[in-house]
Amino acid sequence: MRSRAAGAALAAPAWAWLLIFFVAPVAMVVWFSFGYKPGIFGTHANDILSLDRYFEAMSPTFFATFQNTLGVGILGTVLCFLIGAPVAYWMAFKVKPSRRGILIALVLVPFWTNFLVRTIGWQVILAPEGWMSTILQTIGVLDGPLELMYTRTAVLIGVVYNYLPLMILPLFVAFDRIGPALREASKDLGAGRISTFFRVTLPLSQPGIIAGVLLVFIPLMGDYITATVLGGARGNMVGQLVASQFQTAQNWALGSAMAVLLMLVITLTIGIAAVVIWLVTLPFRHRNRLVLGPEPVATGERVDAVASTPEKVTT
Repeated sequence: MRSRAAGAALAAPAWAWLLIFFVAPVAMVVWFSFGYKPGIFGTHANDILSLDRYFEAMSPTFFATFQNTLGVGILGTVLCFLIGAPVAYWMAFKVKPSRRGILIALVLVPFWTNFLVRTIGWQVILAPEGWMSTILQTIGVLDGPLELMYTRTAVLIGVVYNYLPLMILPLFVAFDRIGPALREASKDLGAGRISTFFRVTLPLSQPGIIAGVLLVFIPLMGDYITATVLGGARGNMVGQLVASQFQTAQNWALGSAMAVLLMLVITLTIGIAAVVIWLVTLPFRHRNRLVLGPEPVATGERVDAVASTPEKVTT
């Protein structure tokens, strides 16, 4: 009992932090979503509770914006994984341990700069009069100014740049924990590099992949700074709608309803993706399952009869 009490005391600051700065704000947002805007100068009121704000939030504009947000979120997460996985693999297996600290520091460099500042930096780079547009026109790649600003492509470039470190770091930790012994054992058993990667390295790094996908997809779906700076009206995302209701329209009830719907859809999307991945990988897990035959019976029976049973050891 004393050891459990000591453990609970050590976890108390973390639980207090989560309750004060996560559970309480989310509960307030849910509570505000059942209210209404009391007037021109009011932000919210909850003397009359209803679901009207949810029906108001589920408008064609919200669905169109959410569809665009979901597309950017999924595509941005996939791009972060496709770019971050080779980098993490190279850092974990190909780089000398003495140099990994420098590379990890370089990956973390973007986090030393304000999120808004580095997003505005991409606005400078992708601007029609920016230096990239000038260089591409000088070498003859483009006949006119670069037309990427305020497009969905610019938003994707910004989100991949901003969230790529959140994908690289968990993957690097997962790859680094595997160690060379298992990969060498796989090669000794006759597997090539590609087979070793897909049958040993990738399955063992599954926790890092899940962590990286969640760390990228969840904040990306609620991001509105990148969409506002680089996308404008064409890169509209749900985060912008929620922020506009709280900051511009001062309608906290409608903004809260939109935020709750966004959280529910993110949770539903993650759940559907988990089920799909589980169903897709189920045949492979069944194929790789180890099935042992019956034990030999020490009653004078022939071992050949046991060996001729249909059950075999498969991997």
